[in-house]
Amino acid sequence: MIRVLSTKKLLPNQKQYLLNAGLAVLEADFIGIEYLDFSIEHITPNLIFTSGNAFKSFLLSDDVGKFKDSAVFCVGRKTKELIEKSGYSVLAYADNAGELANIIINDYRDESFTFFCGSQRLNILPDALKQADVEFTEAEVYQTVLTPHKITSHLDGILFFSPSAVESYLSANAITTETCFCIGATTAAALKGITNNVVVANKPSVENVIVQVRSYFAKMREEGAKEHKE
Repeated sequence: MIRVLSTKKLLPNQKQYLLNAGLAVLEADFIGIEYLDFSIEHITPNLIFTSGNAFKSFLLSDDVGKFKDSAVFCVGRKTKELIEKSGYSVLAYADNAGELANIIINDYRDESFTFFCGSQRLNILPDALKQADVEFTEAEVYQTVLTPHKITSHLDGILFFSPSAVESYLSANAITTETCFCIGATTAAALKGITNNVVVANKPSVENVIVQVRSYFAKMREEGAKEHKE
């Protein structure tokens, strides 16, 4: 049986979707999140979140009430849904940090922002804003903690959802013939020089990674069946 590993624990329906495709599924959280205490001195009218974890940490702050009327800019549909459920207004969102930076630079260049981020945040958005002279302050509100696990079972595929998960996995395991399924190009870039056997999701969502896994191994089975007939 084809066996895949998810480097984050999946929701029951997500895991079932893989099981329904006849795949054996292993799962473990290869990264953890530690929320940090922080305070904001300068209150800006606009907030930026590039992850749901940053927003969850923001909600724990004693300063959260000061930002109730602020507009929010974020990355990811699920992060947008989380923010809106909490009573905040999302003015703009995008699928990745580069796209969000372009929206801000093109349409909101004269505004000021607070960017809430994690310890492993990428430079894409802040570098773009700096280059465009967009006024923003930065607050580190959570820390990414690597939680590697040694995997002894044979794997046919590995699901990665962040560069940090790739780093965590490689700290305890090697990648040889496994196909790696990545949530986006940045995660895939973390595998550069490690393997060329990479499939990148069409959309940056867990669900789309799962769709890619199902499609990939269904096609592999079809090709194997054709070769057997021949």
